[in-house]
Amino acid sequence: MAGPTTAERGDRQQESSGPPPVRRLRRTRLRRIVILAVACMLLGGGGTWMLYGSEWLRVKHVSVSGTLVLTPAEVRDAAAVPVGAPMISVDTDGIEARLRRKLPRIDTVDVVRAWPHGIGLKVTERTPVLLVGKGGDFVEIDHEGVRFATVPQAPKGVPTLEMSASRKGSGAASFRRFGTDRLVREAVLVAGDLPAAVARDTRTVQVRSYDDISLELAGGRTVAWGSGENGRAKARTLTALMKAAPGARHFDVSVPTAPASSGS
Repeated sequence: MAGPTTAERGDRQQESSGPPPVRRLRRTRLRRIVILAVACMLLGGGGTWMLYGSEWLRVKHVSVSGTLVLTPAEVRDAAAVPVGAPMISVDTDGIEARLRRKLPRIDTVDVVRAWPHGIGLKVTERTPVLLVGKGGDFVEIDHEGVRFATVPQAPKGVPTLEMSASRKGSGAASFRRFGTDRLVREAVLVAGDLPAAVARDTRTVQVRSYDDISLELAGGRTVAWGSGENGRAKARTLTALMKAAPGARHFDVSVPTAPASSGS
């Protein structure tokens, strides 16, 4: 029987010399995938250790900005930021909730991570627009009607709120229908709509009923404002009326399309 030809022997030698090119390519890809997976595991473990286990990314200081009445120390104490803890583990939402609960004077607060070692507390305090007397002290009320603090001295330039609504007649009806909180919010609304020059001179905002709110200004002047509705129109009318009758003592803008002034 004749032996294999030279061509046949060459083909067999090529087959025995190694896998086909496609098979080698698959093995190469598989090795790369394995190497990449191992690298990712190592990097992931190293990253986790750096964030949670190392001393490089831990809280070392807490900064406070935006305070006016509060002190930075008061804010830091109330925030109770865990100094020494990993930066990544700090509960920023929890710190914000804690600050708003412990310090009602805070309106908003932004808790930010200042990598690699700091936590920043950016505070915005509530601003009083009205005051309510309370046993020699003063309760501060902001533009939303929130009573947020009691202070021993009245802040300069903030008018006092007087709830003088009668328990009879329209005053009693207002109390039954709206309640004290709603009437306070109406007074706050009026205070927010006052022209700047009038706001500086306002000493008292007096509420007798929902639609009977008046102002007592410096120098004994008074303004009948009415309800808190149409505040901007009333503000424009009052400014024009005061210019037209600078010597008047009483101004009525409760109906802004039919204003009146009297006294001298």
